[in-house]
Amino acid sequence: MTSFIIKDHVGRLVPTTWAADPECAFCRILRQEIPASVVYENEKVIAILDILPLRAGHTLVIPKAHISRLSDLPPELASALGEAVSKVADDLPKVSIALDNTGLNVVCNQEYAQAVPHVHYHVIPAPILGSSRGVSPIVDVVGGETPLTHREMHQKEFESREELDEDDAEALLTKIRARL
Repeated sequence: MTSFIIKDHVGRLVPTTWAADPECAFCRILRQEIPASVVYENEKVIAILDILPLRAGHTLVIPKAHISRLSDLPPELASALGEAVSKVADDLPKVSIALDNTGLNVVCNQEYAQAVPHVHYHVIPAPILGSSRGVSPIVDVVGGETPLTHREMHQKEFESREELDEDDAEALLTKIRARL
């Protein structure tokens, strides 16, 4: 049965959206042209630490095939991505020494706010409101300050990002990989 299926795919044209994009940052990481802190990898996906993380542990889960739009993702890759996202999402909060937080945000953009046009999921430890490690909303309307809009919150959170330090990345990787 398997050989019959394989023979059907011999010579089949690969969709153009699956081809690597020579300028795509993720494709360059997959070709090992630029470094990345790899959290998890299998034959279909790779998970890496974001180089401009919102918070410690911010991980990107990326298919190895270059596909720009989530809506173009074939079912087998969607399944592989879902499994990897679940694995990272399950294990990331368990790294409590590194993250001290069990809440997560899982985000996938299509075109809107997609800095790299290659499907990827962000698995981000949620902010700890009121702490210096996360952006907290201004809630003191009585004191004269109005609450931030969602856009203002997003902008403040983006501005609070710092480039990932290589030593910090190594320490995080050790803790996260031990749980995967």
